[in-house]
Amino acid sequence: MTNGRGESLSHVDEGGTARMVDVGDKPITARRAVAGCRVRVRPETLALVRDAAAAKGDVLGVARIAGIMAAKRTADLIPLCHPLPVSHLSVDFQLIDDPPSILVRADARTEGRTGVEMEAMTAAGVAALTVYDMCKAVDRAIVIDDLKLIHKSGGKSGTYDAE
Repeated sequence: MTNGRGESLSHVDEGGTARMVDVGDKPITARRAVAGCRVRVRPETLALVRDAAAAKGDVLGVARIAGIMAAKRTADLIPLCHPLPVSHLSVDFQLIDDPPSILVRADARTEGRTGVEMEAMTAAGVAALTVYDMCKAVDRAIVIDDLKLIHKSGGKSGTYDAE
């Protein structure tokens, strides 16, 4: 199954059936992926997060741990992902006043036969969902958006940097 540019989906066979990609013949290389997203909040919510004054506690500390834990469970959550030995995973946050938001950034690394893009994206997404969960009592209008791959390196396809 190919698109108009001759590219095909890697997780679908010629008959359109979902499959796990065979990476057994690929070389083991150092791989890295960075993903991020934005959590848009009200100014009052951002102040609570900044001052560590949320009723449920340290929002960013809990979100960081949730993102790390999620990355380690990616293969359990995404059906066709290979389980990977993640050698590094960090989740960091940047508080932005205008517009009031929290930028989430996850950096994942491994040495393996396939990339860690899904682990980085899962970490960023779950960290953002945890921010929502910890702040929803004071701000039901929170929006999580712009989840994307920012950087990828290693493997046959080389380096990718988002514009």
